[in-house]
Amino acid sequence: EVQLVESGGGLVQAGGSLRLSCAASVFTSDDYAIGWFRQAPGKEREGVSCISSGHGNTYYADSVKGRFTISRDNAKNLVYLQMNSLKPEDTAVYYCNAKRTDLATMRAYVYWGQGTQVTVSS
Repeated sequence: EVQLVESGGGLVQAGGSLRLSCAASVFTSDDYAIGWFRQAPGKEREGVSCISSGHGNTYYADSVKGRFTISRDNAKNLVYLQMNSLKPEDTAVYYCNAKRTDLATMRAYVYWGQGTQVTVSS
């Protein structure tokens, strides 16, 4: 089982920056894709960004493209989300997610962190 712990959230003014970290309890880079999701009050959880296992291909939601950058430090089992030019609409609880699929059984293994609050004031 993979345990994930997010950190780095906080209160920031619009236009500011934050860097979120996701610490994994086990080595994940070869097997797990790591994603960042967020959930604002009254809204559904949405995907923000993810980085694949292996080659580390990245994906961004249109709403954050050009402002957020996902990266991973395999030696430290850390995944970062650098968030620049923050907007009030980025306010949400941000969750880290780790997922792998066992190709032999097609069973998916999905783990979530507890979340970290990001608040952007206008």
